[in-house]
Amino acid sequence: MNENEKRQLDEQGYLVLEGFMGDALLDAVRRRVEELFAEEGERAGSEFKQEPQTRRLANLVDGGPLFERVIAIPRILECVSHVLGPELKLSSLNARSANPYSDWIQPLHCDVGAIPDEKGFWVCNTIWMLDDFTAENGATRMIPGSHRWGRLPQEVLDDPAAPHPEEVLLLGKAGTVVVMNTHMWHGAAANRSPYPRRAMHCFYCRRDRPQQQYQKKLLRPEVQQRLSPELRHLLALDDPLNDEISARLSGQSGFLR
Repeated sequence: MNENEKRQLDEQGYLVLEGFMGDALLDAVRRRVEELFAEEGERAGSEFKQEPQTRRLANLVDGGPLFERVIAIPRILECVSHVLGPELKLSSLNARSANPYSDWIQPLHCDVGAIPDEKGFWVCNTIWMLDDFTAENGATRMIPGSHRWGRLPQEVLDDPAAPHPEEVLLLGKAGTVVVMNTHMWHGAAANRSPYPRRAMHCFYCRRDRPQQQYQKKLLRPEVQQRLSPELRHLLALDDPLNDEISARLSGQSGFLR
């Protein structure tokens, strides 16, 4: 990372990496995501959460080697480490598709209701744009700098779904990846276009915090067996502390909402 990129993440709370995916990776992820939507049908995302007028997928690491590659790209991990420090792990890998002509507005929130603690920031998401993010199709809305406020939007706003005076839309071309400190207030606008607006969310947390998706419980044994030591570490599969905190806070389903 250069100094401008570090400053952008520190001060504004997000960093845009235009065209990061490249055509081949973008096409492969789009294709696999749509295959999984078709396979899971109405059940898609139900093991974690579903939203009105929105398609969801969860536990994508279990969806094939393509996703195993995505979660460990060094350039992305470098940026995430700038937010969280070197002791990080994957928290979850999900996909979200806002339906065409929807009026559902996702309320402003911080991921997993996270407030920075005495050690600092502990959640960082990456948004992989599988379609263009435009002002019409449900782009992410965000409040730059709010990651430093130490407050949750639902605690101070009368209506977190309403427009915010400091709100900015995150716009970009398909293939862009955005690294976002998700202590920053953010949500999604309504998709008023005739096409779905798809994104993949590769979400990381500090190693002393629970995973949103407890990978050791959710990944099939055959998937776990083929993973490299580096991936096993990133997924915290052999980490007794992760087992303890995830089992205590995630519940029997393996998911922390």
